[in-house]
Amino acid sequence: MTRLIPTAELTLGPFFPPEFAQGLHDLAQGVAEVIEISGRVTELDGNPLDNVVLEIWQADAAGRFDSPEFLGWGRAATDAQGNYRFRTVRPGACAGRAPHVNFLILYSGLMRQLQTVMFFEDADDPVLRAVEKSRRGGLVAKKVDSTSYRFDIRLRGGEETPFFDD
Repeated sequence: MTRLIPTAELTLGPFFPPEFAQGLHDLAQGVAEVIEISGRVTELDGNPLDNVVLEIWQADAAGRFDSPEFLGWGRAATDAQGNYRFRTVRPGACAGRAPHVNFLILYSGLMRQLQTVMFFEDADDPVLRAVEKSRRGGLVAKKVDSTSYRFDIRLRGGEETPFFDD
């Protein structure tokens, strides 16, 4: 009898150890003016997703992606309630784009990585304008206070966060 062994194409993954994202959620180490971006990742029914890995990349406060003083990239994982948090600087505008933060979402069971963009209030950006008007709110962070923003991500359903192909 032939024994079938799963190949990479048949397995769901990747599978991330909990320490995969530890310490990489703080992009603002040593920076005086920082913001916090936090949120919750949920699935279709609103249930939270644990151990979703989120990567962000962004420009520095001057709108530069190539700043030698600012890494511009970070990683965090969701907890059992689906919550994540990043400490960073508010990005500046760059080359015809409104200030924004790029998100990459990795989760066990996803067959591909998901990409989305978080904008700040009153953003006017060509990427945001390309999204159906009724869905644009899913790309705009909610201001909590002067230094905190909330950006919730829903993976599927009627209020699904808009995702983009690379």
